[in-house]
Amino acid sequence: MFPDTSASRPKVIPCIDLMGGKVVQLVRGREKALEAESPEAMLERFRRFPVVQVIDLDQALGQGSNLPIVRRVAGQARTWVGGGVRTAASARDMINSGAERVIVGTSAFGPDGPDFAFLRRLAGEIGAERVILSLDSMKGRVVVKGWREATNLQAERVIAELEPYCGAFLCTYVDNEGTMQGTDLDWYRRLRAATGHEITAAGGIASLAEVEALLGMGVHTALGMAVYSNRLSLDDLADLL
Repeated sequence: MFPDTSASRPKVIPCIDLMGGKVVQLVRGREKALEAESPEAMLERFRRFPVVQVIDLDQALGQGSNLPIVRRVAGQARTWVGGGVRTAASARDMINSGAERVIVGTSAFGPDGPDFAFLRRLAGEIGAERVILSLDSMKGRVVVKGWREATNLQAERVIAELEPYCGAFLCTYVDNEGTMQGTDLDWYRRLRAATGHEITAAGGIASLAEVEALLGMGVHTALGMAVYSNRLSLDDLADLL
C-alpha cells in the first residue's frame, strides 16, 4: 500500500492520533481542536507516504485505550506506533500486530533520569533498531506522561547516551505543538549534531519551508495539524519526496 524507501532517507510522515476511538488533533496535547475521518480513510489519504505515525493518546494520558484500532491500523500499513507503551511485552504486541517500530517515551525515564534497566529489557525484547525513543520537550525540558510532567533532562544533553537502546528518536517541540506557529529549527540542528541516529521532528511545523529545512538536515518530519487543517497540501508534501 505504501511506497518503500531507504531507512536513511528523510521522510514526511503523516500522523494519526487516536482519542475515544476517533482520529483527532490536539493543541499542546491538551485541547482537542478537530476530529477527522476514520483511521482507514486517513490511511488511504496518506498512501503516497512511506510510513504513518500512529499514537494512542488515551493510552498516553492513562485515560483509556484504542488498542483494537491501533492493532488494526498497524496491520494495514507501514507504521510507527506509540502512546502509553509501558512494558516490553506491550511493545512486542505492537510489533506482532504489524508495526514497523514502537515509540516509547514515559517508561524510558525514571525520577533520576533514563531507566536503563527498562531500556535494556525493551531493546532485548524487540531489538533496539525497532525502538523509537521520545524526547518530547517543553521549555527546554523533556516531558512525559502525556506531556503533563517535566523532567530535569534536556534532549540534546541526554540523546547520545540513549543511542544503544534505540534506532531513532522522536523529538516533539511541544511548546508549539498543534498551534501551527512554527517550530524551532535551531533546536533540531542541535539535536542533529548530537546524534547519528535518525530523528523525527514534530510540533508546530506549519510551512513547506520548514519541512524542506528539516529534510535538508536529514530529519524526518511528522505532520498533524498542518495537514488536517489543509495548511499544507498532501500533493505538495508528496512532491518533496
